[in-house]
Amino acid sequence: MKILALCLASSALVAPAALAQTSPPATPASPAQQDVPPSEEVEISAPGMQVTDDIVVVGRFIPDTVRATPQVVSVLSAADIARTGEGDIAGALQRVTGLSVQGNGFVFVRGLGDRYSSALLNGSPLPSPEPLRRVVPLDIFPTSVIASSLVQKSYSANYPGEFGGGVINLTTRAVPNKTFVQLGGSVSADTVTTSELGYVYDGGRYDWTGFDSGERTVPGFIRQAGAAGASVTNAADLITMSNAPTTLLMENAQLPANWSGDVSFGTSVDVGSVRLGVIGAGGISNGWRTRDAVQQVTDAASGALVRDFRTVLTDHRAIVNGLLGFGAEFGDQKIRWTNLYIHDTLKQGRLAKGSTSNIGVLPDGTQPFIEQNTNWFERQLINSQMVGEFKLGAVRLDVRGGYAETQRNSPYERAFTYIYNQAARDYVNNLSGQTGASVNFSELNESLWSGQADLSYRLPTARPITVSAGYYYADTDRSSTRYTFRYEIAGGATLHPIVAQLRPDYLLSDSTIQHFGIILRNTSTDLGTAAYDAEMTIHAGYGQIEAEVIDGLRLNAGVRYEKADERVSTAGGTRNTLLSNDYWLPAATVTWNFKEDMQLRLHGSKTIARPQFRELAPQIYQDFESDRQFFGNPFLVDSTLWNAEGRYEWFFARDQRFTLAGFYKKIDRPIEAIAFFPAGTDTVQTGFSNAPSATLYGGEVEVQKYFPLSGVFGGDFFATKRLLTVANYTFTKSNVAAGTELVPGPIQPTTGNPILQPANLLFRDGAPMVGQSDHLVNLQLGIEDTATLSQFTVLLNYASDRVSNRGPIAASGGVRLPDFIERPGFRLDLVGRQGFTVRGVEFELKAEARNLTGAGYQEFQDFGDGKRVDVNRYRLGRVFSLGLSAKL
Repeated sequence: MKILALCLASSALVAPAALAQTSPPATPASPAQQDVPPSEEVEISAPGMQVTDDIVVVGRFIPDTVRATPQVVSVLSAADIARTGEGDIAGALQRVTGLSVQGNGFVFVRGLGDRYSSALLNGSPLPSPEPLRRVVPLDIFPTSVIASSLVQKSYSANYPGEFGGGVINLTTRAVPNKTFVQLGGSVSADTVTTSELGYVYDGGRYDWTGFDSGERTVPGFIRQAGAAGASVTNAADLITMSNAPTTLLMENAQLPANWSGDVSFGTSVDVGSVRLGVIGAGGISNGWRTRDAVQQVTDAASGALVRDFRTVLTDHRAIVNGLLGFGAEFGDQKIRWTNLYIHDTLKQGRLAKGSTSNIGVLPDGTQPFIEQNTNWFERQLINSQMVGEFKLGAVRLDVRGGYAETQRNSPYERAFTYIYNQAARDYVNNLSGQTGASVNFSELNESLWSGQADLSYRLPTARPITVSAGYYYADTDRSSTRYTFRYEIAGGATLHPIVAQLRPDYLLSDSTIQHFGIILRNTSTDLGTAAYDAEMTIHAGYGQIEAEVIDGLRLNAGVRYEKADERVSTAGGTRNTLLSNDYWLPAATVTWNFKEDMQLRLHGSKTIARPQFRELAPQIYQDFESDRQFFGNPFLVDSTLWNAEGRYEWFFARDQRFTLAGFYKKIDRPIEAIAFFPAGTDTVQTGFSNAPSATLYGGEVEVQKYFPLSGVFGGDFFATKRLLTVANYTFTKSNVAAGTELVPGPIQPTTGNPILQPANLLFRDGAPMVGQSDHLVNLQLGIEDTATLSQFTVLLNYASDRVSNRGPIAASGGVRLPDFIERPGFRLDLVGRQGFTVRGVEFELKAEARNLTGAGYQEFQDFGDGKRVDVNRYRLGRVFSLGLSAKL
């Protein structure tokens, strides 16, 4: 048996105009160009940026989005995304130079986490359904609804000022030129999960869709007691709560395979001089993952364990998505209305068995425990946005407005702790002391209104000069509640020894509750605040100029003024935060087209990073990905970044290039994740603190090259075949500066008070920043047919060790323990795509093999001399999938 049977019971860059790089070369194509088919159309919608294909002064013009933009960008077209075979956009983005994906779909750009970057949808901001983040996790976006993705790594004034690593702009599929209907589906198997043992619970009848059937509806008396800080003492109320369906964890010896299905359609019609169109897409996916993890904790400089557990987690994830877009085009004017819906649910069963060393009853001084958890994390995103692109001669006006709403509901988070009793020679739960049962209810709602207007004018001068200005507004509101309750026996009575050995649903049965007088004690404020409201309002304006200064030399320069008020208000008002700051944010990029098809770019800018709501809110949050609890710090402040970059680019043929870049960033008051021990516990939580400063620097290199096979092998078979090589490497180094200055460390949940500590006790001077890998490598080797759909691609990804959390201070005080290190390692994937036609219907068959290296997850502390503490270690399976789609 691969899993320890822990059995608790025997049971465009448009301005924002669309960009279509389809023009033929201005001069006859070279032989290298003739071997490559015309560039694929790439449509990108982004605020206030224009791709100026008319500023070409040296050599021939090769249509290439990366070259035509005035900034440092990477673009994933629909063909690039399809070639990776990834099911969500986060997976596809990790193939981009300098990008890595960590945790639950959060993208790091050049070693800087999601707090230093922003994600946009068609140029408009998105709220996040994650309590811990203000940035939306990108793994909730299926690739089927995304037409392209642009990553801009150099800041320009038309973008929001929160720009440290970069901005990721996703563009949804636009109105098509011709009618189509496409259907698809896939199945996959995971060698660690599929047909293997996992732990599940019933829940509701519609759980497979990700929607609750009503089983988890939060009772009104729970909401009232949670808001009032009161306990629930009426047995008649308690017995109406969901019990066995959300409590009883069961073995499933053969977990099912993963599957998905999707449908999309589009059409357009001409009404006079106006083209009207509609596009829609919908999909559902259903997947399973089991993690058999070793989880260890030490609070001593020696690395001696105080907690050593084997934990099995089974995740059942269901995603439902839909896209509906409408468009109208008349002359050079375009209007688009896009609506997106994503519903993402994770149902989790967790069973852990292990020991602690604090109250040892066995001869070795340890105390065995069994822990059981059942969780339901339901996330939802609704987004509606309108974009208008208007061109009147030399004047262009782009306006956009949007409303987005996210929700995260986690009702009936149940936890049970059983302790080994030597006298009974069994595990018991007395609902007291170190044993216990709890149930939590969490809800988060966030809304975002945004609007932007960009006006540009091309001056009537001999050299191309465009001046632009714009205004941006965003208002984000969040409300979050977390009501926690603990089952206890009124009056301090104890359970009968036989009753204490019952499985969880019998332990909380109607008869047990009524006979022993079990109540729900409200513990919502024992560890932080029960509720908080947050708001951030941003007003910004910018001015920008793009000009050809002399032959071959382009300048893009601008400045942005941005003012923001960020508030986090807790229930009772005792731990409120108000950050009200304004900034002038300059940016400039110079591009020198010094030789035919070659150019140099130099960039400098100032940007900022604000604390995210959840980082400021003193409220416990359980993260299902890391299986760890987080707690905010209301004393965090903004970070300021100074950015510089130099870049060489060689576009030697259409869609083929070589780039080499170096970058440097100076960060004042960066926010870092720090592990700590809440008072009186042996479990690790994660908090946040501002380090005094940090620097980050590095370089990256990328090459994309096609090799025609017709001249190598000859014959008709190879006449249209070519090899593809895409390789990129990023080296990044960062250093946190920490001296003896006092900084507020992580907040203790029991008191809510900051602990002023020397910076060099919380941070090791010279240590790398959290989340930064020194080395990132991506390699794609493929063979494809230029005349028909036929591709086979080998994808290799490597990321070196990175810090996931700052090490906690030892329980004895005065000593900082080693940092938590994550080791991603190598990952090898194979993707094959083959098109064929049956009776006039176009089909695509796709086969994938993922994680062939069998790379697992490793998070550990290294104490030297071979002493290692496994904070979280588990295997990841090899995944094999087969999919088929048809285009009617």
